[in-house]
Amino acid sequence: MAADEKGLEFPTSLGMSTTSTITLLGEDLAEDLMGKVGLTELVYRMVTLRVPTAGQVRMLDACLLALADHGFTPTAIAARLTFLSAPDSVQGAMAAGLLGGGSRFLGVTEDCGQFLAAVVADLDDLPTDEAGWDEVARGVVKEERAARRIIPGLGHPVHKELDPRTPALVRIAHETGSHGPHLSLFEAIGRVHHEVLGRTLVLNGAGVVGAGLADLGLPLPLLRGFALLARAAGLLGQLAEELRMPVGMDTYLAVEHHARFVDPAEVLAAQEAAAQAGGQEGVPRGDR
Repeated sequence: MAADEKGLEFPTSLGMSTTSTITLLGEDLAEDLMGKVGLTELVYRMVTLRVPTAGQVRMLDACLLALADHGFTPTAIAARLTFLSAPDSVQGAMAAGLLGGGSRFLGVTEDCGQFLAAVVADLDDLPTDEAGWDEVARGVVKEERAARRIIPGLGHPVHKELDPRTPALVRIAHETGSHGPHLSLFEAIGRVHHEVLGRTLVLNGAGVVGAGLADLGLPLPLLRGFALLARAAGLLGQLAEELRMPVGMDTYLAVEHHARFVDPAEVLAAQEAAAQAGGQEGVPRGDR
């Protein structure tokens, strides 16, 4: 070791290797973990440094399954088109899909979890029944409505009547003893928001996942990471299907064959007209 490196340390509680061993979380990877610990449990342990209960593992697994795949979303299309362009780069295709996980798709998991956590943290005492949570929820919805802010996870672009993931996740949370204040608050928002907004919106399953992850005690800044972990599995399935039943080339050609040139002068005129009319409407979030 060079003289200027004496005392230099990079502490870790995760993986370490020698010429003949690999340890993870202080345990022998080959002898103590492989074949004995599932990936979901390992992820929980690596993130929290705690051993989860069987119920917590089941709940986390259900949350990951809920976000794995939602059909031809932009994340899946991006992965397939990248795979079409660079079939020698599976990592590139996976990365392209994951990079599309943001504020409109997948991001609601983190947004909802953090939103609920902020409300819960400000409560002096947690309600002990639905009526108490409903009262808290009414105040939250009124405050957000007055500030003209949306509540993350309230509403879905496709599931207008019911997001089927929502009741399933709530049921599993109760069955596993993982139902906590964040899910309680989000459910209450689902019960009372129509009183303030004048319409009924579904509780987005991705938002419920955010509430569930917060109730599992997972770090709030990493909630989107769990959404990306789940979607990575889904993207692998999308790429496998692209090998079996390719649609990437058809997707590309559909856009290519229907491209229409628009004179730049038309674009500028339309922008000026929109500005005079008070601006353009925003693009609705996908949250899938």
